[in-house]
Amino acid sequence: MKIELFALNGSYAHSCLAVRCLKTALSGAGFTDVHITEATLRDRTAGVLARLVAANAALYGFSCYIWSIEEMLRLARDLKAVRPEAKIVLGGPEVFFDTARFEKLDFIDTVVTGEGEAAMVTLAHLLREGKTLPRVLAGTPDPQFATRDIHYDTAEKSTSLVYYESARGCPFSCAFCLSSATEGVRAKSADKALSDLLDFEQIEAPVTVKLVDRTFNFDRARAKKIWRGLLSDAYTKCYHFEICAALLDEESFEILSRFPEGKIRLEIGLQSTNEKTLAAISRHTDAKAVLSAAKRLTAMGNLHVHLDLIAGLPHEDYSSFAKSFDEAYFCCNVLQLGFLKLLHGTALWREREKYGILASGTAPYTALQTAWLSFEELDRLHGIADLLDRLCEKGRFAHTLHYLLARVASPFGFYEGFLDYLQKSDGRELQKIAQRDLFLHLSQFGKQLLDPALHAEFATYLEADFRTAEVRKPPQFS
Repeated sequence: MKIELFALNGSYAHSCLAVRCLKTALSGAGFTDVHITEATLRDRTAGVLARLVAANAALYGFSCYIWSIEEMLRLARDLKAVRPEAKIVLGGPEVFFDTARFEKLDFIDTVVTGEGEAAMVTLAHLLREGKTLPRVLAGTPDPQFATRDIHYDTAEKSTSLVYYESARGCPFSCAFCLSSATEGVRAKSADKALSDLLDFEQIEAPVTVKLVDRTFNFDRARAKKIWRGLLSDAYTKCYHFEICAALLDEESFEILSRFPEGKIRLEIGLQSTNEKTLAAISRHTDAKAVLSAAKRLTAMGNLHVHLDLIAGLPHEDYSSFAKSFDEAYFCCNVLQLGFLKLLHGTALWREREKYGILASGTAPYTALQTAWLSFEELDRLHGIADLLDRLCEKGRFAHTLHYLLARVASPFGFYEGFLDYLQKSDGRELQKIAQRDLFLHLSQFGKQLLDPALHAEFATYLEADFRTAEVRKPPQFS
């Protein structure tokens, strides 16, 4: 019996860990004819469908996320039309809650909620025995999680980013996150995690191993043991961790300070510095302590520190978000401005009317307005987020931004002002403005902010960034 596991990734740089976990479980249960199909959202739908049809599997497992669900359903519908005898199963975080949306679809045979390893094995057994599949099957925790290996075939052609899971669950209960819907954390031992991470050395291609643990350092002793192990020259990859900065102790800082530059990337969820906002989303951390830790980590110079903010949270109006932005900006290497996704099954989804949160009815369910932010204000923040990404991407404007932002009162005010300037002076959407033109616009806007005596010095920073980012001769900035 052939089983096909399907995932849609954001780009070719990504891979899907979930379908690999399912393949491991199915293979371990004696189902050896199990294959994986991965495509990206940029691939032609007809081409992806042709690959799925050609697989001619008895059972198809679709791994669904907010970024892929719409395309997944289109493909599932068409696949069922061409292969009506095949069984199609939906699983993944996007179908975990409010399953009635999916179980009523006549082209879907089963919806799996929760962890999928044991559930997929159960479905495979039922199908092989000729029994009817249930419309909904509640998954149970994988009993072998702690002993599972990395799931990647070391012989496969890999991508620049691979994923590893050393723990499932989260100790926190943030109201916007699906992890809050389950309790407890199950983790592999530090020794097992280090053994697994060493297996990635057999794969030549990956540049970064991203740990998908929701809070890697929930257990300080375990986290420190793994970090100490990774100091060994035997581990040559770049390792990405999502951490709670407030849980770092002095020994953690000391260990992290010893890594060579570029080996460790840390992602820290700040979300807001508004205390009332943090209380409403059940994020019981001290924002000042998080910022202090993030700034200290960044100052070490050997780590890449990424701070997250979320626009659209309760009690955060435009001015409050601007304050959060300003307080966070200089405490990290990269500030990520995200937007609230009103995910089914979260506390905020249940309390959306209480907070006046109106979100898009289709995935990824982005907030459109709240009791504190109008649609127009959120749209403006989207523009600032796009500009932040464009200017900070790959450090193309690093020297220029460092020079300018040291001389303005508010980083948020700078991005807001530059966005207004671009809309008035250019009028094109940001993504349509060529890199060279963006340099010229930044030159003109920067001169408006600076004393004329600084214009020549400012031009040297622009030219340095342009020569790094472009192969063409730089324009005249002075």
